[in-house]
Amino acid sequence: MAEFTGPTKLRSPQILKCLILAAGQGTRLKERGEVKPLVPLLGQPLIERVVCSAIDGGADEFYVVTGFEGETVTNFVEELAEKLEISITTIENQNWQKENGYSVLKAKPHLQEPFFLLMSDHLFDPTILHTLQAHPPNQGEIVLAVDNNLTNPLVDLEDVTKVDTSNGLILNIGKSIDHFRAFDTGIFLCTPALFGALEKAGDSYQDTTLSAGIRVLAESRCARYLRTDRFWIDVDDEVAFKKAEAAVHESIAD
Repeated sequence: MAEFTGPTKLRSPQILKCLILAAGQGTRLKERGEVKPLVPLLGQPLIERVVCSAIDGGADEFYVVTGFEGETVTNFVEELAEKLEISITTIENQNWQKENGYSVLKAKPHLQEPFFLLMSDHLFDPTILHTLQAHPPNQGEIVLAVDNNLTNPLVDLEDVTKVDTSNGLILNIGKSIDHFRAFDTGIFLCTPALFGALEKAGDSYQDTTLSAGIRVLAESRCARYLRTDRFWIDVDDEVAFKKAEAAVHESIAD
Protein backbone atom coordinates (compact mmCIF):
# COMPACT_ATOMS: atom_id res chain seq x y z
CA MET A 1 0.00 0.00 0.00
CA ALA A 2 0.99 3.59 -0.54
CA GLU A 3 3.02 5.24 2.16
CA PHE A 4 3.00 8.96 2.84
CA THR A 5 6.29 10.47 3.91
CA GLY A 6 6.26 14.12 4.87
CA PRO A 7 4.90 16.69 7.28
CA THR A 8 2.00 18.11 5.25
CA LYS A 9 -1.18 18.65 7.22
CA LEU A 10 -4.42 16.74 6.77
CA ARG A 11 -7.38 18.65 5.39
CA SER A 12 -10.94 17.64 4.80
CA PRO A 13 -12.01 19.29 1.50
CA GLN A 14 -12.00 16.95 -1.47
CA ILE A 15 -9.94 17.96 -4.49
CA LEU A 16 -12.25 17.85 -7.48
CA LYS A 17 -10.41 19.80 -10.20
CA CYS A 18 -7.93 18.08 -12.48
CA LEU A 19 -5.52 19.47 -15.08
CA ILE A 20 -4.33 17.08 -17.81
CA LEU A 21 -1.49 17.90 -20.19
CA ALA A 22 -2.21 16.70 -23.74
CA ALA A 23 -0.35 19.20 -25.92
CA GLY A 24 2.70 17.26 -27.09
CA GLN A 25 3.19 15.38 -30.34
CA GLY A 26 4.44 12.07 -28.94
CA THR A 27 6.49 11.02 -31.95
CA ARG A 28 7.86 7.84 -30.35
CA LEU A 29 4.40 6.27 -30.43
CA LYS A 30 3.57 7.53 -33.91
CA GLU A 31 3.14 4.04 -35.38
CA ARG A 32 0.15 3.56 -33.07
CA GLY A 33 -1.51 6.81 -34.17
CA GLU A 34 -0.81 10.41 -35.14
CA VAL A 35 -2.45 11.88 -32.03
CA LYS A 36 -0.89 10.31 -28.96
CA PRO A 37 -3.63 11.07 -26.37
CA LEU A 38 -6.12 9.31 -28.64
CA VAL A 39 -4.05 6.18 -29.23
CA PRO A 40 -6.22 3.24 -28.09
CA LEU A 41 -4.88 0.82 -25.51
CA LEU A 42 -7.04 -2.30 -25.38
CA GLY A 43 -9.72 -0.35 -27.20
CA GLN A 44 -9.74 2.76 -25.00
CA PRO A 45 -7.81 5.95 -25.84
CA LEU A 46 -5.02 6.84 -23.42
CA ILE A 47 -6.56 10.14 -22.36
CA GLU A 48 -9.92 8.47 -21.71
CA ARG A 49 -8.18 5.97 -19.42
CA VAL A 50 -6.55 8.86 -17.57
CA VAL A 51 -9.85 10.73 -17.19
CA CYS A 52 -11.66 7.60 -15.96
CA SER A 53 -8.91 6.87 -13.43
CA ALA A 54 -9.09 10.48 -12.23
CA ILE A 55 -12.86 10.20 -11.81
CA ASP A 56 -12.34 7.04 -9.76
CA GLY A 57 -9.77 9.02 -7.76
CA GLY A 58 -12.28 11.75 -6.91
CA ALA A 59 -12.01 14.35 -9.69
CA ASP A 60 -15.09 15.62 -11.51
CA GLU A 61 -14.04 18.89 -13.15
CA PHE A 62 -11.37 18.67 -15.82
CA TYR A 63 -9.12 21.02 -17.75
CA VAL A 64 -7.20 19.62 -20.72
CA VAL A 65 -4.36 21.56 -22.35
CA THR A 66 -4.28 20.80 -26.07
CA GLY A 67 -1.65 21.62 -28.68
CA PHE A 68 -0.62 19.29 -31.49
CA GLU A 69 -3.78 18.34 -33.40
CA GLY A 70 -5.65 20.41 -30.84
CA GLU A 71 -8.96 20.45 -32.69
CA THR A 72 -8.97 16.66 -32.92
CA VAL A 73 -8.23 16.27 -29.21
CA THR A 74 -10.81 18.92 -28.32
CA ASN A 75 -13.53 17.20 -30.33
CA PHE A 76 -12.76 13.91 -28.63
CA VAL A 77 -12.77 15.24 -25.06
CA GLU A 78 -15.98 17.17 -25.68
CA GLU A 79 -17.66 13.93 -26.74
CA LEU A 80 -16.07 12.19 -23.75
CA ALA A 81 -17.45 14.83 -21.39
CA GLU A 82 -20.93 14.26 -22.76
CA LYS A 83 -20.59 10.48 -22.52
CA LEU A 84 -19.29 10.54 -18.94
CA GLU A 85 -21.52 13.48 -17.90
CA ILE A 86 -18.61 15.51 -16.54
CA SER A 87 -17.16 18.97 -17.14
CA ILE A 88 -14.10 19.17 -19.41
CA THR A 89 -12.71 22.55 -20.44
CA THR A 90 -10.06 22.57 -23.15
CA ILE A 91 -7.24 25.13 -23.07
CA GLU A 92 -5.31 25.75 -26.27
CA ASN A 93 -1.53 25.98 -26.22
CA GLN A 94 -0.53 27.32 -29.62
CA ASN A 95 3.14 27.04 -28.63
CA TRP A 96 2.87 23.32 -27.93
CA GLN A 97 6.45 22.72 -29.08
CA LYS A 98 7.62 24.45 -25.90
CA GLU A 99 8.32 22.50 -22.72
CA ASN A 100 5.56 21.10 -20.52
CA GLY A 101 5.72 23.81 -17.87
CA TYR A 102 4.46 26.24 -20.49
CA SER A 103 1.36 24.08 -20.95
CA VAL A 104 0.74 24.13 -17.20
CA LEU A 105 0.97 27.93 -17.18
CA LYS A 106 -1.76 28.16 -19.82
CA ALA A 107 -4.17 26.88 -17.15
CA LYS A 108 -3.34 29.60 -14.61
CA PRO A 109 -6.51 31.69 -15.25
CA HIS A 110 -8.69 28.63 -14.65
CA LEU A 111 -7.29 27.26 -11.39
CA GLN A 112 -7.32 29.31 -8.20
CA GLU A 113 -7.60 26.38 -5.80
CA PRO A 114 -5.83 23.02 -5.31
CA PHE A 115 -5.91 20.67 -8.29
CA PHE A 116 -4.57 17.37 -9.53
CA LEU A 117 -2.01 17.59 -12.32
CA LEU A 118 -1.79 14.57 -14.62
CA MET A 119 -0.22 13.57 -17.93
CA SER A 120 -2.41 12.28 -20.76
CA ASP A 121 -0.05 9.34 -21.34
CA HIS A 122 0.56 8.25 -17.73
CA LEU A 123 -1.75 5.43 -16.63
CA PHE A 124 -2.18 4.88 -12.90
CA ASP A 125 -4.07 3.28 -10.05
CA PRO A 126 -6.75 5.76 -8.81
CA THR A 127 -5.78 4.88 -5.24
CA ILE A 128 -2.82 7.22 -5.69
CA LEU A 129 -5.19 10.18 -5.97
CA HIS A 130 -7.14 9.14 -2.89
CA THR A 131 -3.92 8.97 -0.91
CA LEU A 132 -2.82 12.38 -2.18
CA GLN A 133 -6.16 13.82 -1.08
CA ALA A 134 -5.64 12.37 2.38
CA HIS A 135 -2.28 14.17 2.61
CA PRO A 136 -2.72 17.41 0.65
CA PRO A 137 -0.22 20.26 0.40
CA ASN A 138 -0.32 23.28 2.64
CA GLN A 139 -0.80 26.68 1.05
CA GLY A 140 2.09 27.43 -1.31
CA GLU A 141 3.14 23.79 -1.73
CA ILE A 142 2.80 20.86 -4.11
CA VAL A 143 2.91 17.13 -3.43
CA LEU A 144 4.24 14.68 -6.02
CA ALA A 145 3.60 10.94 -5.95
CA VAL A 146 6.96 9.20 -6.34
CA ASP A 147 7.97 5.59 -6.91
CA ASN A 148 10.99 4.57 -4.85
CA ASN A 149 11.24 1.13 -6.46
CA LEU A 150 14.35 1.83 -8.49
CA THR A 151 14.07 -1.57 -10.18
CA ASN A 152 10.45 -1.12 -11.31
CA PRO A 153 10.28 -3.07 -14.62
CA LEU A 154 7.68 -0.65 -16.00
CA VAL A 155 10.11 2.29 -15.83
CA ASP A 156 12.42 3.37 -18.65
CA LEU A 157 15.50 4.45 -16.70
CA GLU A 158 16.87 6.42 -19.64
CA ASP A 159 13.74 8.57 -19.99
CA VAL A 160 12.12 8.76 -16.55
CA THR A 161 12.26 11.94 -14.49
CA LYS A 162 14.23 11.24 -11.34
CA VAL A 163 13.67 12.70 -7.88
CA ASP A 164 16.05 13.22 -4.97
CA THR A 165 14.16 13.21 -1.68
CA SER A 166 14.76 13.54 2.05
CA ASN A 167 12.47 13.73 5.08
CA GLY A 168 9.32 14.49 3.12
CA LEU A 169 10.92 17.11 0.87
CA ILE A 170 11.93 17.05 -2.77
CA LEU A 171 15.55 18.18 -3.00
CA ASN A 172 16.04 17.92 -6.76
CA ILE A 173 14.19 16.66 -9.81
CA GLY A 174 15.13 16.11 -13.44
CA LYS A 175 15.86 13.53 -16.12
CA SER A 176 19.65 13.80 -15.83
CA ILE A 177 20.32 14.31 -12.11
CA ASP A 178 23.07 12.07 -10.74
CA HIS A 179 21.70 11.40 -7.26
CA PHE A 180 18.11 10.26 -6.86
CA ARG A 181 15.99 8.11 -4.59
CA ALA A 182 12.74 7.85 -6.54
CA PHE A 183 10.96 8.28 -9.87
CA ASP A 184 8.45 10.99 -10.79
CA THR A 185 5.10 9.34 -11.58
CA GLY A 186 3.70 12.49 -13.21
CA ILE A 187 0.89 12.56 -10.63
CA PHE A 188 0.72 15.78 -8.59
CA LEU A 189 -1.57 17.53 -6.14
CA CYS A 190 -0.83 21.23 -6.53
CA THR A 191 -1.75 24.59 -5.14
CA PRO A 192 -1.72 27.62 -7.48
CA ALA A 193 1.76 28.38 -6.13
CA LEU A 194 3.00 26.13 -8.93
CA PHE A 195 2.18 28.83 -11.48
CA GLY A 196 4.36 31.43 -9.79
CA ALA A 197 7.18 28.92 -9.50
CA LEU A 198 6.97 28.13 -13.22
CA GLU A 199 7.03 31.83 -14.06
CA LYS A 200 10.12 32.31 -11.88
CA ALA A 201 11.83 29.31 -13.49
CA GLY A 202 11.24 30.81 -16.92
CA ASP A 203 12.25 34.35 -15.97
CA SER A 204 15.24 33.56 -13.75
CA TYR A 205 16.55 30.32 -15.25
CA GLN A 206 15.13 30.40 -18.80
CA ASP A 207 13.74 26.93 -18.11
CA THR A 208 10.08 26.24 -18.89
CA THR A 209 9.96 22.59 -17.87
CA LEU A 210 7.59 21.45 -15.15
CA SER A 211 10.61 20.07 -13.29
CA ALA A 212 12.15 23.55 -13.20
CA GLY A 213 9.05 24.87 -11.45
CA ILE A 214 9.25 22.06 -8.92
CA ARG A 215 12.92 22.89 -8.31
CA VAL A 216 11.96 26.50 -7.59
CA LEU A 217 9.44 25.30 -5.00
CA ALA A 218 12.05 22.92 -3.59
CA GLU A 219 14.36 25.88 -2.95
CA SER A 220 11.86 27.17 -0.39
CA ARG A 221 11.01 23.71 0.99
CA CYS A 222 7.58 23.81 -0.63
CA ALA A 223 7.87 20.68 -2.81
CA ARG A 224 6.86 17.53 -0.98
CA TYR A 225 6.48 13.91 -1.99
CA LEU A 226 4.25 10.92 -1.39
CA ARG A 227 5.71 7.44 -1.81
CA THR A 228 3.53 4.95 -3.63
CA ASP A 229 3.97 1.39 -4.82
CA ARG A 230 0.71 1.41 -6.78
CA PHE A 231 0.61 0.81 -10.54
CA TRP A 232 1.68 3.60 -12.85
CA ILE A 233 3.37 3.75 -16.25
CA ASP A 234 4.47 6.41 -18.72
CA VAL A 235 3.26 5.16 -22.11
CA ASP A 236 5.95 6.93 -24.09
CA ASP A 237 7.06 4.43 -26.74
CA GLU A 238 6.28 1.00 -28.19
CA VAL A 239 8.09 -0.89 -25.42
CA ALA A 240 6.15 0.97 -22.72
CA PHE A 241 2.91 0.54 -24.67
CA LYS A 242 3.26 -3.24 -24.67
CA LYS A 243 4.11 -3.24 -20.96
CA ALA A 244 1.05 -1.08 -20.26
CA GLU A 245 -1.14 -3.36 -22.36
CA ALA A 246 0.02 -6.40 -20.42
CA ALA A 247 -0.43 -4.68 -17.05
CA VAL A 248 -3.94 -3.44 -17.85
CA HIS A 249 -4.93 -6.81 -19.29
CA GLU A 250 -3.72 -8.50 -16.11
CA SER A 251 -5.69 -6.09 -13.93
CA ILE A 252 -8.84 -6.80 -15.96
CA ALA A 253 -8.26 -10.55 -15.59
CA ASP A 254 -7.96 -10.14 -11.82
